[in-house]
Amino acid sequence: MRKLMLGLAVAAVTLAGTAYAQDKKFTIGVSIPAADHGWTSGVVFHAERIAKKLMEQHPGLNVIVKTSPDAASQANAVQDLDTQGIDALVILPSDPDPLVNAIKEVKGKGKYVALVDRAPSTNDDTVRDLYVAGNNPALGEVAGKYIAAQTPDAEVVIIRGLPIPIDQQRQDGFDKGIAGSKVKVLDRQYGNWNRDDAFKVMQDYLTKYPKIDVVWCQDDDMAVGVLQAIEQAKRTDIKYVVAGAGSKDMVKKVMDGDKLIPVDVLYPPAMVGTAMELTAAGLYGQVPVRGTFVLDATLVTKDNAKDFYFPDSPF
Repeated sequence: MRKLMLGLAVAAVTLAGTAYAQDKKFTIGVSIPAADHGWTSGVVFHAERIAKKLMEQHPGLNVIVKTSPDAASQANAVQDLDTQGIDALVILPSDPDPLVNAIKEVKGKGKYVALVDRAPSTNDDTVRDLYVAGNNPALGEVAGKYIAAQTPDAEVVIIRGLPIPIDQQRQDGFDKGIAGSKVKVLDRQYGNWNRDDAFKVMQDYLTKYPKIDVVWCQDDDMAVGVLQAIEQAKRTDIKYVVAGAGSKDMVKKVMDGDKLIPVDVLYPPAMVGTAMELTAAGLYGQVPVRGTFVLDATLVTKDNAKDFYFPDSPF
């Protein structure tokens, strides 16, 4: 149903664009975090890619993409976009709660607001018209189910992200995925969604545990550090690593049949593009694009990896 909704919305944009692009002018402001690590680099790449695509489809459309290094700077960027006369705002907040007032100010003027990925404590129609997000519980559950099916007696170490709600959602999903199996969790530590921190955590695990079957880490950036630690330690007992996000490097490893990275779980930075496409559909096609749109946490395998590979992306 979600895919059908998106397909209909994009089709509406295409059909409506032919009839209305010449005489309808709109401006979409896009506010996103700066490219301070891999996933946000992907967000910036896809935001700029879709902005170009939408403006080519609709000559009357102007899309302004602004990046910000922190919540305070992003609040200023949102205010700046508002003064430029935007008709709609697409925002992926660096930290959602501190940005609520800036977002509400735009929405209070009757502008369309699409919120992406990171929801504030209050995530209702007072803050946004559309919410587009990845499925955090499913990211963990898909990984857990894969490990339970492929390696039923696995002894697993876990590298979590940061102690924030979406990390807990992913962890709860993983626990649900392995429930009822004989998978044993040896340890869980935070890697802060950072490859250097994950490298250190994995070094600690390798010293502490003489036998590890599988590593689950919540993020592809952390998987880079994990793989480096395994290689340096020359450990051969580890069967594979399951991470998540859908970075081009991890997807390429899956495509190439890498023994240590047989799969990845999708949490695509391209979701910002989904929000932009749907926002344009609402402006040009006058189709109903309000509510919540949750993307699937697709298991990326060798059979489907090519569908999720963006070689030009920085992530």
